[in-house]
Amino acid sequence: MSDKRYIPLSNADAATRLLLIFRVHGLEQAEKYFNNLHQELKGFEVYTALLNCYADEKSVEKAESFMQKLRDMGFDRTPLCYNILLNLYYRIGSREKLDSLMHEMEEEGCYDDHTLAIRLSAYASASDSDGIDNIVEKMESDPRVIMKGSTYAIAADGYFKVGQLDRALEMLKKLEGCIATEKRKNISFYVLLRLYAKAGNKDELYRIWNLYKENVKICNKGYITMLSSLSKFNDIEGAEKIFKEWESRGLSYDFRIPNFLIDAYSRNGHMGKAEALLHNGIGKGGKPFFTTWYCLTGGYILDNQVPKAAEALEIAMFFTPSSKIRKIQKDTLVTCLEYLQGKGDVERAEEFISVLRTEGIFTAAVHEKLLNYIKDVK
Repeated sequence: MSDKRYIPLSNADAATRLLLIFRVHGLEQAEKYFNNLHQELKGFEVYTALLNCYADEKSVEKAESFMQKLRDMGFDRTPLCYNILLNLYYRIGSREKLDSLMHEMEEEGCYDDHTLAIRLSAYASASDSDGIDNIVEKMESDPRVIMKGSTYAIAADGYFKVGQLDRALEMLKKLEGCIATEKRKNISFYVLLRLYAKAGNKDELYRIWNLYKENVKICNKGYITMLSSLSKFNDIEGAEKIFKEWESRGLSYDFRIPNFLIDAYSRNGHMGKAEALLHNGIGKGGKPFFTTWYCLTGGYILDNQVPKAAEALEIAMFFTPSSKIRKIQKDTLVTCLEYLQGKGDVERAEEFISVLRTEGIFTAAVHEKLLNYIKDVK
């Protein structure tokens, strides 16, 4: 676009490019692009884009310094710049700076519903029920503010944290009342399913599930959310019914859906059912995840099938990113390694330990001690 002279670039184009440069090449290159940009293209969109970069990077000093520059240029007359900085303070947990900036915005009369939503999130995160009360009341009484389901979801979550179940359920009813006017109704249904599960209210969970199926196009995400919610109750029978319903709809095979049942079966000693579900999923073209094999590992150990546990853990380890391998519990590793040592399968045990060393799970010293121990056992 820059090379074609018949396509005039706008401020918005430059802002978009700056954000893309930041995402791909980092903050330094984004700053370089900004500094080299022709002054005519440095409009409000470009300045706020760079402020967003500083906020995303959690570079507080640069964000504050740049915000002052925007004040000096008169760009602080709308809430957007303030909201970017306010959200940064919320994300880094700086309550004092957040309060100070919020006070400044109120004095200037420069705030909107996004401002109040950020403030509400901060109160909810801090388990400040009085603060949640005040912001919800302020938003509901302000004719300029259009109440959204997401706002009530934040409030409900905050009330759950401080144990105010009645207030939380009140917010969920209000959230449900917002669904009719929302464009993305499915998201509100997912939130309601999650929060009613958090409240331990299975009847409401199923009621919302039925409403969801009546009002929006059903997709895998809905089944994932419902099965995740049922797992809070360890409701295997209910999960089996939801799973069969999902299978009957012929949606694309997503292994996250049978994963919930495989996990439940493994934790409750139904390894035959877990294996059948695994093979059925693979047969339909599904690809098991790290969590699939790891759930099976734990189930096999509980069921005293250590050889199968070692095999499942081996598959999990050798075909999984290191971020997942780090979640393996040491007790599980020890059980499988002891089995391999007892069996005399030193080569496989050494392969296990080498993978763990490569992924940074064990230090070099621990790695060496384990290898020496295995050799001594041999």
